[in-house]
Amino acid sequence: MSPAGGARGPLAGVRVVELGGLGPGPFCGMMLADLGAEVIRVDRPAEAGQETRHPVIHRGRTSIAVDLKHPEGADAVRQLIVGADAVIEGFRPGTVERLGLGPDVCLASNPKLVYGRMTGWGQDGPLAQEPGHDINYIALAGALHAIAPAGGDPVPPVNLVGDFGGGGMLLALGLVSALLHARTTGEGQVVDAAMTDGTALLLSMTYGFLSQGGWEDKPGVNLLDGGAPFYAVYRCADDRHVALGAIEPQFYAALLGVLGLAEEPEFARQRDRETWPAMKARLTRIFATRTRDEWAATFEGQGACVTPVLSLTEAAEHPHNTARGTFRRGSHGGHEPAPAPRFGATPAGEPRPAPVVGAHTSEILAKATGLTHEDIETLREKGIVG
Repeated sequence: MSPAGGARGPLAGVRVVELGGLGPGPFCGMMLADLGAEVIRVDRPAEAGQETRHPVIHRGRTSIAVDLKHPEGADAVRQLIVGADAVIEGFRPGTVERLGLGPDVCLASNPKLVYGRMTGWGQDGPLAQEPGHDINYIALAGALHAIAPAGGDPVPPVNLVGDFGGGGMLLALGLVSALLHARTTGEGQVVDAAMTDGTALLLSMTYGFLSQGGWEDKPGVNLLDGGAPFYAVYRCADDRHVALGAIEPQFYAALLGVLGLAEEPEFARQRDRETWPAMKARLTRIFATRTRDEWAATFEGQGACVTPVLSLTEAAEHPHNTARGTFRRGSHGGHEPAPAPRFGATPAGEPRPAPVVGAHTSEILAKATGLTHEDIETLREKGIVG
């Protein structure tokens, strides 16, 4: 299959059909599109002609507007899937089966197909049919409990851990792995990506520490959860913050050197947890004496692993991120993350803007399903496509 539209990147030539969805499924689709895959998103006819509400994670796609609840609409998409390498769906288990678009049906007509399923709880288990969101999935996986100050309440980490790290990114890895298998063996398969599973996987190192006695099963008292005074966030004089990550001895020594604490007895035993409260109290007082940017200037080039805590807007404009092109200007006028990771031999191209919903309906259905323009017009008159 030749790359669509001159696509660049390691996935050029891969065709993916994305069956609507919110959050982690579209994020997976964005990642695949960023890396060169042709991703065709199936949207609802009622939204045809509208600008997408998600201009970043819907970038790089084409969009068709088809009513999957109507048998003729489902049949058109089923024909589209016959020529696809992969499918992404993020409905509650059993939904696509009722639409006639389940993996058994699709794999029967396309044995090499990789069928990616994105859910919170997974395709089976006692909670499989229960509703939920990122906060629920990471709560059940143990991650939310671990993200809290000592003696305080858990803090939702936006929806990064469940939806995107443990969800969409996990599905992207699963799809690419299964695509490699399919190209080697000719055998497609179902990829069951659950946010509870993915969140648990992200906790692998933490569970390793726990099993070895190096982690207490309570938040805010451990090495990497803000319990350690040298791996923590401190408020500055202007109510902004700096982040300390001086774990290794050489970085800790650099931290103490900059702050003039190298000879202070209470800082002599870095890993002595009994001294941590006193150390943290002292550091809290010290960092409150200057502004965030004054501290950033003080620590620049000192090798102490101290950085300013930047806002979303500031991060997009930081000199390091600017030099690397970590962010780019989107067609929506704001900043957005650039494609990642970076490839030496097959670099990703510039992402295309997110399409108007349904902008490619006629073009793609005519090209990829065998439907004639007259057939498509009839479906449009019936309200089955937009």
